[in-house]
Amino acid sequence: MAAFLTRAPAVEPVSTGEAKEHLRVDGDDEDGLIARLVTTARRHLEGRTRRAFVDQGWRTTLDGWPADGIVVLRPAPLAAVEAVTVFDGEGTPHVVAAADYTVVVARMPGLVRSAGAVAGLAANGLEIDFSAGYGPAAADVPEPLRQAILMLVGHWFEHREAARIGAIAAPVALGVEALAAPYRVARL
Repeated sequence: MAAFLTRAPAVEPVSTGEAKEHLRVDGDDEDGLIARLVTTARRHLEGRTRRAFVDQGWRTTLDGWPADGIVVLRPAPLAAVEAVTVFDGEGTPHVVAAADYTVVVARMPGLVRSAGAVAGLAANGLEIDFSAGYGPAAADVPEPLRQAILMLVGHWFEHREAARIGAIAAPVALGVEALAAPYRVARL
């Protein structure tokens, strides 16, 4: 099973202006860098928590429905399943009717349950397109995750190199991990 980003979030959970306020930066000289740091921090934390923060589109592909008919969709939280498509042995796509599967968003992570198995699928013959995230706006993202982004941006802004000779490593990651830990989706 593989998951691919199909639609990036329209906004970041933290704006460049909010990050500049956190960094106490006046002026616009560093705006490009700060915006990149916000995006990188979001992506890093989304990977660590296995969640999508702001609504984004994803596609999961499999060779077919598992024996139990259940496909767990990551990243969480699942917002909606937009389409389920199966490809027959000839590679022809067939959109599965919504009545032929059940979507469960009220669990973490969400899932799709097939009403019945489909035979004769091609390799990667099942595609599930879905959206994941807390909502379309930055304000929809839980505040601890937004604060973790700001902490990473602050650390990376002040320490632009990977390491400094003679410096003692400071565990900024401990604070970030503590903020993100309650949101982490366990891997089973």
